[in-house]
Amino acid sequence: LIIDVLGEKLCCKLQTSNPKTPETVDDLMIGRCKYALQALLVSSRSISSQSFLQSSTLHHTAVFAGSNRNRVIASVIRPSARTGASSIAVATAIASTSSITNPLLQTWSSEPFHLPPFERIQPSHFKEAFAKGMEEHLTDLQTIVDEDKPPTFENTIAAYDRAGGLLSKIKLVFSNMCASLNTDELKIVQTEIVPILSRHSSRTYALPGLFEKIDAVYQANNKTLTPEQTRLVERFHIDFNKQGANFDAAQKKEYADISAKLASLSTEFAQNVMKDEETFEIVLSKGDMAGCPDSLVEASKQAAIERNKGEKDYVITLSRSLVEPFLTYSSRRDLREKAWMEWSRRGELSEDRANLPIAVEVLKLRKRQAEMHGCKSFAEYQCKDMMAKTPENVMELLENVWERAKNCAEKEREALESHCVEIGDDLGEEGLEPWDWRYYAEKVRIAKYDFDESTLRPYLSLDKVTEAVMAVSNKLFGLRYVKRDDIVSYHPDVDTYEVYETAQDGSDKLVAIFVHDNYARKNKSSGAWMSEYRAQTKNLAPGIDAVEGIPVISNNNNFAKGSGPTLLSFDDANTLFHEMGHGHHGMLSDATYGRLAGTNVLTDFVELPSQLLEHWLNQPEVLKDYARHFETNEPVPDELLEKLNAAKSFNQGFGTIEYTSCALLDMALHQVENYDDDFDISKFEQEELARLGMPKGIIMRHRPAHFMHLFASTQYAAGYYVYLWAEVLDADVFAAFKETGNVFDEETAKKARKFIYSSGNTVAPDELFRLFRGRDPDIKYMLEKKGLTGITKSCNTS
Repeated sequence: LIIDVLGEKLCCKLQTSNPKTPETVDDLMIGRCKYALQALLVSSRSISSQSFLQSSTLHHTAVFAGSNRNRVIASVIRPSARTGASSIAVATAIASTSSITNPLLQTWSSEPFHLPPFERIQPSHFKEAFAKGMEEHLTDLQTIVDEDKPPTFENTIAAYDRAGGLLSKIKLVFSNMCASLNTDELKIVQTEIVPILSRHSSRTYALPGLFEKIDAVYQANNKTLTPEQTRLVERFHIDFNKQGANFDAAQKKEYADISAKLASLSTEFAQNVMKDEETFEIVLSKGDMAGCPDSLVEASKQAAIERNKGEKDYVITLSRSLVEPFLTYSSRRDLREKAWMEWSRRGELSEDRANLPIAVEVLKLRKRQAEMHGCKSFAEYQCKDMMAKTPENVMELLENVWERAKNCAEKEREALESHCVEIGDDLGEEGLEPWDWRYYAEKVRIAKYDFDESTLRPYLSLDKVTEAVMAVSNKLFGLRYVKRDDIVSYHPDVDTYEVYETAQDGSDKLVAIFVHDNYARKNKSSGAWMSEYRAQTKNLAPGIDAVEGIPVISNNNNFAKGSGPTLLSFDDANTLFHEMGHGHHGMLSDATYGRLAGTNVLTDFVELPSQLLEHWLNQPEVLKDYARHFETNEPVPDELLEKLNAAKSFNQGFGTIEYTSCALLDMALHQVENYDDDFDISKFEQEELARLGMPKGIIMRHRPAHFMHLFASTQYAAGYYVYLWAEVLDADVFAAFKETGNVFDEETAKKARKFIYSSGNTVAPDELFRLFRGRDPDIKYMLEKKGLTGITKSCNTS
């Protein structure tokens, strides 16, 4: 407590006594002063805090680039002679105290494969670690600026790619924890640190002399560079321009302020959604679970146990793994409506967690960013660095599919309502409602195709589906997975694997470490995602262990955990394959430089590797080998697979409308050129969906208040279309496998590995596709996959 108080006082004294100190006292500065105090107390226990403040001479040793570099390298305290503490002792104490007590600042070389020491990391460690990481990052960058020799690829570009290793390591652990185990204590740290990290990022792009060095290499256009090196120079140059490297001082400050504000708003938005999903629950009795399969009943019982409910209670939460099956199988229309109403209002369930005002503020700030870059809208700005290039190209694809899917969905709705009449279910004057669609779609699927998806679940246990995807990985790319039960992760449910392939000399070669986190739980974000704890790179500093270039890849899912084996729906299994596709993009990365490695690609290419791998789940040879009954180990019957295949295009109109409406609204929201002071996002949603002719009984898969892709980060903003864009690509790529007559064709798999999974951003994505396919993509394969080829477009969008 004393250090907290005196640290701020010391910082203020430093500010008033040294004219070179930055005008704004930020958290990094205060943190350095606190560390200095801490170190002084270690090196000289006898000194009193009061005598320290009275007698110490303070020296701020930051060296400012030019005359006004706004960063702190170190704070050195030179106390009076009577304290007996030298500045060297203080500096030593600072380093030793941090490295001894904070696992994030220690070497991880004693951990297997230099993995994070999860069992020792606490939320309280991050602020100190980030302060140290930011300091070292700025020191690395200043070293590039201070280099006397003319800027070259090696002393500028390669060095910039390596800079900030400690900060990157800490950020990756932090971001993963904020998604997978975001406790209340960590949420507080997240809220505090996110804007600080944003401002640090702005400082790095605005560091005097740095862009000038990078620009000099870019303008030199050195023809002796490799294509990958040239690509790296280009990408860094684009990165700096996107962050306002050419802005004047006032514009840079405004841009930094906007970025910091957006970082805080995005964090608040995500935390609000997570809190709604954590806190809301429907407590039910056994009788209320009427119509639900045993796997869902068991999962809801487990949810009740985890929430300390009564022995006879069952719980449905807003986790997609519970609420979607409940909407599909529950015969209680009133309970389906209750669950659907709350699920569709995530981000709006509490006035204290109102996300719509946050979303509007985000839209306005993004619009201002776009203006500063000379663009009319954020959509125009965002698409410039995409494969699509312009919003018009995006809209052409979306509207093509939308009209076909809308006609298909209307026919599906008519079929559902006719079925209700046949079985005597009275839906009232309003007819089919959104909470009815999944339920009656399942009934029609059974009636039309004699396929009850719940009968497939016993053959799709999580263990067998995991085994299946790893077998596909081995057959396509030669990867082998070795589970390490002895490696301690951040939660007992998390599995860790070593991933190997056979080298040319016949030895085992470590390719990656794979972390698998499959279950829904409190403090975990909803949905599914792939992330990294360490990215692949060959650009390591001299003396660094080669294992630091081996990627550590994580897949997160949110499957409902029951008391026995976890049984998946086919959609769940597809999600696992999807995320494993992203995982392969990270694990198989073979770039020289971290900036170009793995998933650091244009957003409308990033979903190609993930969606491509989904195709193998549908292959009979995979299902016959690995879809086995969780109790008897009997393979899935051929008859059931035939029914699955016959019904695969069923309800595609509904699914396509659910997704495409989100992508269209995303583009519409981000093409607004003037947001009025009273801009009403709910009204905009209603009017836009009415203009599009949204089919009755369907809503957007992600409504604005919980649209995490749009408002919890920037990557998919004006970019949610990328899933459909990539679907054009993945359907075409898989067609290449089918054309060989063998979906595991060795030569085609080698090409897929080289041009889709391993190249990262070393080559432009459109060129990578042409290298694989020999031509540009063809939309017909995607339309065939969705069963939309025989459906004509309608011109009426009123």
